[in-house]
Amino acid sequence: MTDQLTIALAQINPTVGDLPGNLEKLRALRARAAGEGADLVVGTELCVSGYPPEDLVLKPDFLDAVQQGVEALAAETADGGPALLIGAPWRIDPAARAPLRGKVYNAALLLDGGEIQAVRSKHHLPNYGVFDELRVFAAGPLPGPVNFRGVRLGVLVCEDMWFSDVAECLEESGAEILVVPNGSPYECDKHEVRIQLALERVVETGLPLVYVNQVGGQDELVFDGASFVVDAERNLRVQLPEFVEALSLTRWRRSAAGWQVEDGERRPPGVGAEPVYRALVLGLRDYVTKSGFPGVVLGLSGGIDSAISAVVAADALGPERVHCVMMPSPYTSRDSLEDAAELAQLNGLRLDQIDIGPAMQAFEVMLRPLFEGLPADTTEENLQSRARGVTLMALSNKFGPMVLSTGNKSEMSVGYATLYGDMCGGFNVLKDVYKTTVFELSNWRNQARPADALGPEGRAIPERIITKPPTAELKPDQKDEDSLPPYAVLDDILSGLIEEEASLEAIVARGHPREIVTRVWRMLENAEYKRRQAPPGVKITRRSFGRDRRYPIVNAFKGPG
Repeated sequence: MTDQLTIALAQINPTVGDLPGNLEKLRALRARAAGEGADLVVGTELCVSGYPPEDLVLKPDFLDAVQQGVEALAAETADGGPALLIGAPWRIDPAARAPLRGKVYNAALLLDGGEIQAVRSKHHLPNYGVFDELRVFAAGPLPGPVNFRGVRLGVLVCEDMWFSDVAECLEESGAEILVVPNGSPYECDKHEVRIQLALERVVETGLPLVYVNQVGGQDELVFDGASFVVDAERNLRVQLPEFVEALSLTRWRRSAAGWQVEDGERRPPGVGAEPVYRALVLGLRDYVTKSGFPGVVLGLSGGIDSAISAVVAADALGPERVHCVMMPSPYTSRDSLEDAAELAQLNGLRLDQIDIGPAMQAFEVMLRPLFEGLPADTTEENLQSRARGVTLMALSNKFGPMVLSTGNKSEMSVGYATLYGDMCGGFNVLKDVYKTTVFELSNWRNQARPADALGPEGRAIPERIITKPPTAELKPDQKDEDSLPPYAVLDDILSGLIEEEASLEAIVARGHPREIVTRVWRMLENAEYKRRQAPPGVKITRRSFGRDRRYPIVNAFKGPG
């Protein structure tokens, strides 16, 4: 029985499906931890496969490769170095080649002494929001502790910490330290939720808790890391940084009162706009880089949405991987041309100009036989947007960068976007960002810059872009508020309808006119068919469009009244 223990927290950024790359990360971290005297390296949930692997888990060949990789890694622990506690999709019966015949678990595996010493399976499988683990995994039984070199570790896999039964079972079975590998995605204010849940488990069991969370982007999800350790007296002893990979060693000693942990590094999480901005940067960086795109191309209109999108792209990828295109029409103002040019200059971005006037004229000639005698309306406005979309897609096809679309959540909610026009793209960094938050992020970025940002220091967005009234500039003297409520009003109504699922009466009680709330509700539901065809984008709120919110496209219910 040992009286001292050094546990390394490995906050890593895996790539789903990249088994060789993920295993190599674990090897490198184990080697670093060994050099610093670690006894155990704790990885994140499903760090071997990457999280979430979704239907990859249904492929027997994938599970075979996971098993072979884990067994090879386990053999390497015969060297007397640190053990590994890692996550992987694991078959309880490896001989059963099809998951439907052999159960597959979301498992934590202890590798030590050249072997797989123990396997513990996730008991509570989340099946809400972006999670549907019941689709591919079987639920494990309530677990007992893992004996690691004379120390009984109580392993809870992510969601297991959100309920009291697993921790209580482990404590009653003799666990001495709770260890929680996680794949917990970022959303606003979620860090405090995690801390409170951890404290509840500590209070219930009287045991210290080690929380290790994944970092990085995977499709629409961003994992923020921010791993931590709480001692048995409910004190926060270790807090790892957000949004970056980290390896942190924690020193433990046994006492009459149980295991005590020394103070380690404490990096407080960001507040306000900072963590949201960093989530957008990391989400875009990993989506583009892990997908193998050389960079991005986007339309730069001189408005605030494309401006903040371009700045996030520069910070995520470096200015050299961001290609901006100004596509003026006869309705584009001189201010917009100047603002776009100034933003490109401030951020060191390439800016080309392609006039869509000839495309507008060509469409007018093409459609004149059918449109003759009819007044101009949104049809002609949408053609401008689609001409721009075609232009950007042509540049993407010819040169390889991914098209980055720039619509915000407010616009996407009410259908203030054009299919096959400004909705063209492979990714949308603002998809879950309300317009009011766009302004907050823009003001914040003009005053601060994340340490890992690749864009230049200093002011990033011209002040006039932030202060001028938003407009699509698809007709003379157009303003967004000609057809939409003020964004402060619109966003409050939308957050009530989307994040809160509040009733019409509850939203009206906030002080909004009933007719406006009803109109916004109907616009929201009528635009569902557009959102189903939209590119993915970074999730930052409790309820983003996509798997978080699954409304029918054909839907006759438009609210009361």
